[in-house]
Amino acid sequence: MACVPVTSDFFISGQITPDQVQAFADQGFTALINNRPDGEEPGQPSSAMIEAAARAAGLDYLHAPMQGAQIREDDITQIHQMTRQASGKVLGFCRSGARSMLGWALAQSQDRPADDVIALARAAGHDLSPFCSAFETRYGFGA
Repeated sequence: MACVPVTSDFFISGQITPDQVQAFADQGFTALINNRPDGEEPGQPSSAMIEAAARAAGLDYLHAPMQGAQIREDDITQIHQMTRQASGKVLGFCRSGARSMLGWALAQSQDRPADDVIALARAAGHDLSPFCSAFETRYGFGA
């Protein structure tokens, strides 16, 4: 599975499978953030399956599912905490990586100006400029 770097310690990807988890641990990842709801697509591995593989590989795991661009405030807070406290690289994943990019950006917008968040997302292949006002509103929120 190809991972796209957003920063030196946060990456995004499409759906991963339990049998790929150990390889992520071997590459220095210390945490996984799953932004995909269970049952979104036939054959998709469940969150519980991926979490079990993550725990077996010694990785932290967070299930913060998003429906489209909708994400709960407590999930944003947990993403923020996990990415700040991780001792290595963090991988956010969903079907395509887009929701993981948005979830991370919302969490980071507490600490970074909107222009910075949008520039990082753009460099990773995602245009989050339509969310600029949401990022600007959140900036300083968690400080």
